[in-house]
Amino acid sequence: MWWRTIPLHYCFYVATSLLITLEAVPIDVDKTKVKEPPVEEEEEKRQAAPDTGLYYDYYLKEVIDVLEKDNHFRQKLQTADIEDIKSGKLSRELDLVSHHVRTKLDELKRQEVARLRMLLKVKLDSVQGTGIDHRTLLKQFEHLNHQNPDKFEPKDLDLLIKAATKDLENYDKEKHEEFKKYEMMKEHERREYLKTLDEEKRKEEEAKYEEMKKKHNEHPKVNHPGSQDQLKEVWEETDGLDPNDFDPRTFFMLHDSNNDGFLDEQELEALFTKELEKVYDPKNEEDDMVEMEEERLRMREHVMNEVDINKDRLITMEEFLKATQKREFLEPDSWETLDQQQLFTEEELKEFENHIAVQESELQKRALELQKQKEELERQHDQLQVQKQELQQAVQHLEQKKLQQHVPPSGPAGELKFQPRM
Repeated sequence: MWWRTIPLHYCFYVATSLLITLEAVPIDVDKTKVKEPPVEEEEEKRQAAPDTGLYYDYYLKEVIDVLEKDNHFRQKLQTADIEDIKSGKLSRELDLVSHHVRTKLDELKRQEVARLRMLLKVKLDSVQGTGIDHRTLLKQFEHLNHQNPDKFEPKDLDLLIKAATKDLENYDKEKHEEFKKYEMMKEHERREYLKTLDEEKRKEEEAKYEEMKKKHNEHPKVNHPGSQDQLKEVWEETDGLDPNDFDPRTFFMLHDSNNDGFLDEQELEALFTKELEKVYDPKNEEDDMVEMEEERLRMREHVMNEVDINKDRLITMEEFLKATQKREFLEPDSWETLDQQQLFTEEELKEFENHIAVQESELQKRALELQKQKEELERQHDQLQVQKQELQQAVQHLEQKKLQQHVPPSGPAGELKFQPRM
């Protein structure tokens, strides 16, 4: 995800402006002041942007790009520490950026407001009759400032910083929770499948399952992430350099792919590819690629915790060189992969299965209600069809009577369909 690879400073201030736009979804916005870009062109840009999972990702990137163009703000950003950013000190520098940049930020905000007004309208239409009101929906956009929908102000930056900070802090935690649920669902489905088999087939499946686990566990030793052994392996196999010439400073510059002076999360995760390939192969039935990505996340978290001193989710050259001087870098402990850990307990699995059972029960109840509604609609439809046929028959009967009495057939309004000859 590109937004996680952007220096946290940028994420913070961009998130703030986004929050403002979302709150700025008011119904009384003056449409004449909102400059809406061509729908097709804007949609193409949004679709081309990487999917971050954030509904304001495109807006976030646009604000970052604009702020980076202001020399004064960029210099302040480079010298600011994480506390300056969180406290709002950096946001106050927004008043000193060039007129051109402020004008562009105002335009971006108005466009985002217009987009979110459309989003809110769709949501309101979809929840009509459910008891959810306008105020309830607006709470989903609580990071927005609706007081001034036309101007991008320091408050916009503060709100965006808070949103981005929250998203960054929760991202890894949510990923771990999703993975745990994934593993429990896998085990739940396996056990449910075994219940459908006879004794002999069940034993065969259990034996196959244990064999696959054993095969997966028989992999080469995995180097401790961020250790000298692990980095030297990258130096030799990925960079094609002599391991005897390993130099931390050169290594850092080689893998700072965007030359911004930091190793961000994406650049860091790329260093673990060789280690992960020792354990996971997409061609092998016993290897789960979802587990591989969880392993990559664990490795990145571990190295960040060890090396990232100021906790800004970026590793500077100074932090990296300090880490290479620690004992843990030269003599690391062994690294336990996922297959060596208990991912969940039986109690947790049971609670998860109970939750699934409740959900299934609710779905079945809803399905029955829908089936009853369908049957009732079909019954009403059949009744209408019968009434229609009866009405048609009555009309035909009346027409036949008129013909028998030599009365010309009439139209719907009673008019004669033809005039008798004089």
